Amino acid sequence: MKKLLILLLISIIALNNIAAQTKIIKGLVKDGHSDEFLPFASVQFKNTTVGKTTDSSGAFIFYLNKWPSDTLFITSISYKPFLFIIPKGRDTIDMLAALEAGSANTEVIVTSKQKHSRGWYLWKKVIAHKDSNNIFKNDNFTYRIYNKLELDINNVNKQKIEKSKLFRPFKFIANNIDTVSEEKPILPAFFSETLSNYYFQKNPHRTREIILANKVSGIKNESITKYLGGLYQNIIIYANFIPVFDKEFISPLNNNGDNYYDYRLADTQRVAGRKLLHLVFIPKHPGENTFSGDCWIHDTTYAVQKVILHINKEANINYVDKLSLVQEFKLINDSTWFLSKDKFIVNLNPVGNKSTGFIARKTTTYDSIIVNSNIIAPVVAKNKVVEEVEVPGNVWGNLINWDSTRTEALSKTEKGIYTMIDSLQNSPAYNRYYNTAFFLTTGYKNIGKFQIGPWFSWISGDSLEGTRLRFDLGTNKYFSKKIYLHGYLAYGFADKRFKSMGEALWILKKEPWQTLHASHFDDLDRTQHYNNDIPADNVLAVAIRKKGIPSKFINLQQEKLEYSRDTKIGLSTTVALTHKIYNPLRNIPGKIFFPVATGDPLTASEVSLKLRFAYIKKFYSTTFFRYSLGSPYPIPEIEFTVGIKNILNSSYDYQKISGNISDQLSIAPFGKLSYNVFAGKIFGTLPYPLLEVHPGNEVYYYNKYAFNLMNRYEYVSDKYAGFSIEHNIGNGLFRFIPLTRKLKFRQFWNIKGITGNLNNANKKLNYITDHTFSALDNKLYLEVGTGVDNIFKLLRLDLVWRLSPKPLPVTTANRFGIFGSFKIQL
Repeated sequence: MKKLLILLLISIIALNNIAAQTKIIKGLVKDGHSDEFLPFASVQFKNTTVGKTTDSSGAFIFYLNKWPSDTLFITSISYKPFLFIIPKGRDTIDMLAALEAGSANTEVIVTSKQKHSRGWYLWKKVIAHKDSNNIFKNDNFTYRIYNKLELDINNVNKQKIEKSKLFRPFKFIANNIDTVSEEKPILPAFFSETLSNYYFQKNPHRTREIILANKVSGIKNESITKYLGGLYQNIIIYANFIPVFDKEFISPLNNNGDNYYDYRLADTQRVAGRKLLHLVFIPKHPGENTFSGDCWIHDTTYAVQKVILHINKEANINYVDKLSLVQEFKLINDSTWFLSKDKFIVNLNPVGNKSTGFIARKTTTYDSIIVNSNIIAPVVAKNKVVEEVEVPGNVWGNLINWDSTRTEALSKTEKGIYTMIDSLQNSPAYNRYYNTAFFLTTGYKNIGKFQIGPWFSWISGDSLEGTRLRFDLGTNKYFSKKIYLHGYLAYGFADKRFKSMGEALWILKKEPWQTLHASHFDDLDRTQHYNNDIPADNVLAVAIRKKGIPSKFINLQQEKLEYSRDTKIGLSTTVALTHKIYNPLRNIPGKIFFPVATGDPLTASEVSLKLRFAYIKKFYSTTFFRYSLGSPYPIPEIEFTVGIKNILNSSYDYQKISGNISDQLSIAPFGKLSYNVFAGKIFGTLPYPLLEVHPGNEVYYYNKYAFNLMNRYEYVSDKYAGFSIEHNIGNGLFRFIPLTRKLKFRQFWNIKGITGNLNNANKKLNYITDHTFSALDNKLYLEVGTGVDNIFKLLRLDLVWRLSPKPLPVTTANRFGIFGSFKIQL
């Protein structure tokens, strides 16, 4: 009874004390970009001793008799100070403080020699325990993934949308502009949710992800769905490098991290009975691809409990205004910390920070975690390849209860996105604007079941054709989702000739990819069997030809039938039947110099087999075409060709074999190195169009597939071997110069070489009057280059020198050249 009376007395005193305190201010402190709440942030009334720290959820509350000052001063490690002015006449305030990432400052961090040393020693402890804390140390594991991806348009002016005549049809979307969660208004544009089960096995290495359900606003594409799960989005904080788009950033937990970061121990806190150490890291050098941020370290296992990363303003990456990475880990047994949540938020502003741009947000949560279990091996045993994603046919129709499945509830804005996107896509005005933008940027325009374009090939010209007009017509998915038809008709006003192309593509199967393609081509052969970055019938090519080099023209009439089939392991097989007739037109030897006993000159019929192995190669697929997203392994390719005489007036028997291997290697922190090694041999005595004509370049637009100081038809071989190497360093030396560091210039170098030979029989046949080509005679053609990339985030300038064979050409343009090119890149 005595204890009860004492307890009641204490309660009454406490209640009276609270009642006497008439001023209340409470709130939450969060990261203004990632929306993560910040624990243990300092909240203090300016110029007073009244203050406290936020709790582990980022919350705080004050009960006061009067306001100690008119300004609340909020600070947190690695963030800029936040000032909140107390509104006059208010006794109760509920606030949200969104802190902006910034450099660690001396007001928050004590930078004494001892404190700094403790941060460095803590980092060393974390490095020493990396292997034991990495989740991939386990023999196997499985978990369920809930992945949420959102794309918003930011810096949207709501008033302009409501008042503009141009955007009047979209007035309904103004109601979906969220002005609460962001400093600047945003308009949701895309939203997806994906639920999947993920399985990992260490030895032999296997991963399998089964997509259980997918909910996407407006887009249903299996190739996209594969990348909306978890397999292709994992970031490993313990890795030495962390991928950000196509760049490799140096992790603060890199084994050599102290070469790139300063580490500081800020404080220690107890959360859920565990002691956590607060480690802050800031870059040592400007211009390097590093992060700033902080993490909480468990004092017993030295595992990361939570980490927040921000990229620096001077990082060499384009169009990225802000980028945040957040990862949280939870303890699933006495010593194993496992990833429970990660977030990726990026602001992309292609034009400028104040202009309209995009915010992409990815939030992933992990639950139902099972480690080192015998239930995993039977699942991954189904794999045909090391890494496999299974997308069942009913993935979009799986009517699961998303409200009970989500590990965190959707916001009010997120709930309205699905309805808004559907309304937007059904709007005639939206479709008009979208189609216009699509036409201007890609060159193609859909008209009902057909497609016209590209518009940039409608008019061009050269010295043979004069002004050239071309019109393309093709079908789209509304005509058929299995069959694609396309063709063009062109006319030259100087040579008064029509040219044409027609093709039909039949998608036999999409998984694995299987197609049948038939084509007819009757036009100038401009490519020399290589992909040119700027087609010769592009309007731009007319203005950038090298002076003093005669243009060579040869017409190709070709019919081709090819069957292609891929396998799940990445082996693709292509069988082709080809009939072709060459007709030289200007500045190269014509048919008259190549008489034949039977058939027609420069006419061939051939059968070819091409094998290509791209292991675990990823693709983005549209209705009819696939676009490579790369492979983590080298890609070898080999092709066999047999020419057969007396078929459709063909005149030659021959055999060809060629092969190449290519790869792109990440050599962080020194950029990327790409290479291609190739070789081939031709058996038979043939005219030059059927031999290997080494690709030259006669325009000032740099062509990575050609030798840029070699003329077209300068060298011909029946046996050859060559290589191409390019090293994209990144900002390299430019990061030491403030102006070039700010402009984000990038450095590169490359080297290309080829050697070849022409046997005596082929020399005798092809070395005729006025021929422009010759053989390398086993000499090495070599050119090297360097230059500046990422000029204005778009242009590249190449300086190229020709080193051999000696003697070098008399013409300066064939010994040294300055070339330009452009590419949109991050």
